[in-house]
Amino acid sequence: MEALLEEIERLSPLDAFGRVAAIQGLRVEVAGLADFAHVGSLIRIEGRLGADILCEIVGFERSRAICLPFGALDGLGLGCRASLAADDVAVHPTKEWLGRVVNAFGEPIDGKGPLPLGPGRYRLRASPPAAHMRARVGGKLDLGVRALNTFATCCQGQRMGIFAGSGVGKSVLMSMLCRYTASDVAIIGLIGERGREVQEFIEDDLGPEGLARSIVVVATSDEPALMRRQAAFLTLSLSEYFRDQGASVLCMMDSVTRFAMAQREIGLAGGEPPTTKGYPPTVFGELPKLLERAGPGAVGAGSITGLFTVLVEGGDFDEPIADAVRGILDGHIILDRAIAERGRYPAVNVLRSLSRTLPDCNTEPENELVTRARRLLATYEDMAELIRLGAYQAGADADIDEAIHYQPQLEAFLSQGIDECAPLAEGYQALAEILAVGPGAQLNETQEMTLR
Repeated sequence: MEALLEEIERLSPLDAFGRVAAIQGLRVEVAGLADFAHVGSLIRIEGRLGADILCEIVGFERSRAICLPFGALDGLGLGCRASLAADDVAVHPTKEWLGRVVNAFGEPIDGKGPLPLGPGRYRLRASPPAAHMRARVGGKLDLGVRALNTFATCCQGQRMGIFAGSGVGKSVLMSMLCRYTASDVAIIGLIGERGREVQEFIEDDLGPEGLARSIVVVATSDEPALMRRQAAFLTLSLSEYFRDQGASVLCMMDSVTRFAMAQREIGLAGGEPPTTKGYPPTVFGELPKLLERAGPGAVGAGSITGLFTVLVEGGDFDEPIADAVRGILDGHIILDRAIAERGRYPAVNVLRSLSRTLPDCNTEPENELVTRARRLLATYEDMAELIRLGAYQAGADADIDEAIHYQPQLEAFLSQGIDECAPLAEGYQALAEILAVGPGAQLNETQEMTLR
């Protein structure tokens, strides 16, 4: 009732309307609303086929509102009546939304009936919390993935990027993180996802147990750019609701790249000039506004741990979106195609991955353990080509000999099945047991079980 009363109070006493003056591609120009609307306002256009078309104002030009639709433009023509629908978009979530699948407007699409409305109003385009009001990141968060827990440790309220090309195992890693991360709630945004894979992800990868503590926001690749962008905003808004309830929230988004592509379509349709690789300036302005909404809340509130995937084009980890996102987030996880091709999953390149909470979040013995393992992996990587060719002679360098000895054990340690959960403490213990065995020594039964 409180939510309904609040919406009634927000209704405008004026019934402002205009007319469609021009249509070009997906761009619709409406005359007559310039004095009543603003960028971000929603307007409803009465189509000639009997169906209304919802649009959002993305700019103004010569006293005309430039609009983009949330759906198809079938039935739209010059002179169609356009009325102001809302100043902005907001949702009223509750804990009863857990276990549900929704679209970019927060409407259920899982066939399980309507969603209840909560008393609070959460704007989809909310601002990030003020920097001076935020708490610091919390303690270490158990992600359930050995390679990440030990070599790219994540803390509560940290924001990490998962960078990978297509077909390297990004979705599989996401499913493991959804199921195994030690958080109270998971909010999962599938932005621009293939429609065929949505149900597979929900039923097979997430499963009933994972879905029970999650809300899945879906905008498939065939939906308009506004829907894809708005689904990303909704993912953060739902995360903010549970953060304000004091929960530890895992916010996962796949992918930030598709959000940027949607914003590129919107910006170009609105008349912005293309810059780097065709991305208009608003893309690089919207990215920090979106990603900064994740992180710790105010002192005493919960936190949003953000894991955002970035689809790199052609394996170029320095392309504009990847470079911009890497500079905003608190660390990056690199999935390497070469590692995947040799059969090790998850294909995390631990030498190129980085967590900005390290080394402060670890104890001194843990840092020494990880540093030694990194040094062994780096030494082997430097000499890998010569070793494979047989050009290196054993005994020529003690450090290389040591790296060759430990390489099979470390590779086995970094490998993990999709149905295997690796707790945080066990990862450090297993790594310590591996490195405690010197060259020429025999593995004990516990170490053999760990490697298997």
